[in-house]
Amino acid sequence: MKHKQGVVVSAKMARAVVVRMEQLVQHPVYKKYLVKRTNVKARDEMKCHEGDVVTLAETRPQSAGIRWRIVKVLGRRALSAGEEPMPA
Repeated sequence: MKHKQGVVVSAKMARAVVVRMEQLVQHPVYKKYLVKRTNVKARDEMKCHEGDVVTLAETRPQSAGIRWRIVKVLGRRALSAGEEPMPA
């Protein structure tokens, strides 16, 4: 079972949130490090808010787009200037 960390960027759905996961990868030719960002939908039974840092676990499909669930809320982090909550 995979476990990942991410930041909640949208908590407007009834039982789900959108979580941004970031990963540092090195370009194969230029050797520069790049940040890969992925937004995933996760089942939220812990009532998370935007800006919360959470741990996700991969699970069976809960709906058409939800494949992750929130295991633990690690803390609260203010969104920086470059990271804004997803528009409605």
